Amino acid sequence: MSHGTIIVGAGHGGSQLAASLRQEGYDKPITLIGSEPEFPYHRPPLSKTFLKGEDSRIQSLRADVFYKQNAIEFLPSTTVTGIDLERKLCRLGGLQRPFEKLVLAAGAKPRWPCVAGTNLNGVFALRTAEDARRIRARLPQARHIVVAGGGFIGLEAAATFTAMEKSVTIIEIGDRLLARAVCPAISQHVASRLAGAGAKIAFNTGVSKILGNDQVMAVATTSGEELPADFVLVGIGAEPDLELAREAGIACDDGILVDEYLQTSHPDVYALGDCARFPHWQTGSRVRLESVQNATDQARLLAKTIMGIREPYRAVPWFWSDIGDMKLQMVGLSIGADEQLISGDPAANAFSVYHFSAGKLIAIDSVNRPADHMMGRRMIAAGFSPSRSDAAAGRANEAFKQAASPAKGEPAQGRG
Repeated sequence: MSHGTIIVGAGHGGSQLAASLRQEGYDKPITLIGSEPEFPYHRPPLSKTFLKGEDSRIQSLRADVFYKQNAIEFLPSTTVTGIDLERKLCRLGGLQRPFEKLVLAAGAKPRWPCVAGTNLNGVFALRTAEDARRIRARLPQARHIVVAGGGFIGLEAAATFTAMEKSVTIIEIGDRLLARAVCPAISQHVASRLAGAGAKIAFNTGVSKILGNDQVMAVATTSGEELPADFVLVGIGAEPDLELAREAGIACDDGILVDEYLQTSHPDVYALGDCARFPHWQTGSRVRLESVQNATDQARLLAKTIMGIREPYRAVPWFWSDIGDMKLQMVGLSIGADEQLISGDPAANAFSVYHFSAGKLIAIDSVNRPADHMMGRRMIAAGFSPSRSDAAAGRANEAFKQAASPAKGEPAQGRG
């Protein structure tokens, strides 16, 4: 009897892999292990609509019955305490589960500041449904909220709090928001819109101490201020969950190291999603991407790999974030860009930034320009680069359509 595949982690990637394996015709046992009590659910709404909604239910990725109907054994509230690679066993407390293939999809954990006071009542991260429930329960009584960190989660939540007429202060240790993810033009625009909605933003400022007795009362900053706080949301980034892999002797370096087929240093162990660091076709270097798209696309590819169809991971990365009245959409990776062109009107809250490297289009960041984003995904996948004049004048999409549509009588080569 085959022991099948064990998937450690029941987020977007783990759930998608279980579903994709069955779709690909995999007929061996599948065990999906999740540390949370819920069935796999959508995480992006947690920092936005869930916080201000009255319904405490979360949005499941698939109906609960899906797992039973597809013979996927789901183990909620379960922690894998160790991996024995020699015997190919997962330890679940005092129990052992054998596997033929093992997939690590445990995601990432919130990073916490190394300061006093993070254990006080009212200091939150926002990663899970339980985190979101605790924050939402706190919101009605909260007047002053401090958001530590200018990344996506913190800014999405800050915009939600501001819309609820809370006094919100965002402290960012760098000199701009979203510095790791978007270009300065987008950062400046997001900061301006948030400030215009009422949020206060302090740049080049960190947390030196969180003050209170049992309950948080204020945040002391590195600039010497004390900010009143009924609760604090910590959003200073995430760290890949590597504990199991490291203890088992699997190669790690800012992520579980995998090849272009998502295989780790052990031939029967794979990793995907936020915890995996893989060689990227566009940058020529290893990257670790924290996005729903990356996790689900890697899961679909890995299902084929486990079925014996080996294809390198070549998906075009894309991301999105809803921050107040701004829908940010990013496609490609702007690492190495040496030129940016803006199309549209930032004053109208609708524009895109085209990123070029040595004349080649490598990424597009958009605010409320969904057509630019969707066409950008096709452009980058096809290797198409619009001219500078077309990009700046907003003609890039039309130029791509023309290039992708061959003249009458010509073969349809290069169609995106």
